[in-house]
Amino acid sequence: MKLATTAEMKELDRRAIEERHIPSIDLMDRAAEGMAQAVLRLLPGRSGKHCRVSVFCGAGNNGGDGIAAARLLFLEGVRVRIFLVGDYEKLTPDALEETRRLSECGVELEPYDPENLDQSAWARGSHVLVDAIFGVGLSREIAPESRIGRAIRLMNECPGAVVAADIASGVEADTGRVLGCAVKADKTITFTYKKAGQAVGDGSLLSGDVRVWDIAIPKDLHITSRAQTVESDFVRDALPPRKPDGHKGDFGKLLVIGGAEGYTGAPYLTVSAAVRSGCGLVYLGVPESIWAVEAVKCVSAMPFPLSGKLGTSCLGPKALAAILEKLASCDVLALGPGLGRSGQTTRLACDLLLQTEKPVVLDADGINALEGHIDVLDARRDRVTILTPHDGEFARVGGDLSGGDRLKAARDFAAAHGCTLVLKGHRTVTVGPEGNALVNTTGNSGLAKGGSGDVLTGVIASLLAQGATPIRAAAAGVWLHGRAGDLAAEELTAYGMTPEDVVRHLPRAFLEVTSEK
Repeated sequence: MKLATTAEMKELDRRAIEERHIPSIDLMDRAAEGMAQAVLRLLPGRSGKHCRVSVFCGAGNNGGDGIAAARLLFLEGVRVRIFLVGDYEKLTPDALEETRRLSECGVELEPYDPENLDQSAWARGSHVLVDAIFGVGLSREIAPESRIGRAIRLMNECPGAVVAADIASGVEADTGRVLGCAVKADKTITFTYKKAGQAVGDGSLLSGDVRVWDIAIPKDLHITSRAQTVESDFVRDALPPRKPDGHKGDFGKLLVIGGAEGYTGAPYLTVSAAVRSGCGLVYLGVPESIWAVEAVKCVSAMPFPLSGKLGTSCLGPKALAAILEKLASCDVLALGPGLGRSGQTTRLACDLLLQTEKPVVLDADGINALEGHIDVLDARRDRVTILTPHDGEFARVGGDLSGGDRLKAARDFAAAHGCTLVLKGHRTVTVGPEGNALVNTTGNSGLAKGGSGDVLTGVIASLLAQGATPIRAAAAGVWLHGRAGDLAAEELTAYGMTPEDVVRHLPRAFLEVTSEK
């Protein structure tokens, strides 16, 4: 699903009004229909009679959407009150016209007063509350103790369901940041396109169930979006085809390098996930001191011992020649799971990145090795490199999240260093070097456990080895990993599931995608 920016939506509205001569009030009325239908579906028995609804409106066109929706709800028999949080003198022409139409029905706007106990009591007794204070154009902070801030707090405190018009008030449409304070919506009816801020950041948590409502802008007026959500249809198309008569050599050869004493689980999880994701041959190079442990664990992958630094249990430059020799017959290198952090591992990782032309998926300590050595990543600009950092690792290698805009931060990093970036977290963002962004829609808090990232690395590396493009391997891998996590949580709860359970549920995630028509 495409994700729109504020600028794109404003331009789309302008073209519809100025070029296609669609009256703006008609667009507002169409938006109001979507809002009214959503509210009616949430009322007890789906009937408006004897039900209470509170509508909180601003003075802009988003407020006009709410006023028009209030009129439609009143005509359905709903007992509705409309509280104007903005100033009457600042109502836009369309909002003023909707106010006139509402008044003709015998219903008037009420200036919202935070100290008015009758208004507060009505809101607290409402079955549904409508948030139509701000639309996508909000760019200033909302003071929590201001009249608007107190209206937002009241809506959040009420037991009734909250339906937001276009976007939850207080959420920045392009970033998902909270501007001071924000409405926590149960449902958002957004118009024409889903907004970027509803898919990332806090906005993804505050928007509730987001439904796109068509306000009848001509279909040939569309946005050229550089961001979209990843859904099952994207994943199905991204999966590399499997030849009916293929043999194991046809489905990719992956080399995983990692492991250290105390970190035997990470590389095992990576290779297990790679096998479960369809890779034909999976090799695992680990320090000699832990090879026996991995040999016992791995049934379908093939571990082999590598020389480490003398007197230590982690890999160092002595292993470089053997790794390069093995890598020569493989398609992809996954570097970092459980590798450990030391000067020796850093040197090994940097040497490998510089010397191999093969595609590399870099995770965990493989990413940490780039701290202070980002020039090594820059040297691979013309080669395929996928990084999978969490926020801490991202900051360690120069990523900047200080502005609260995850999409921009990911795009800036990927463009600056010529890599594919998987910025992990709630609603993981995958960005290619050209700036196209893919926002994940699967996953749950049960994945917030040590080892989950190692599973993800295995899935991505496996799809890449089988022939998927870097951006598709990364984004599809994230979705499948998250979906397997959702299936594990359904069976075991987010509390009880483990990364091993995610690996176990990967086949079901693949089955769901491949069996869809």
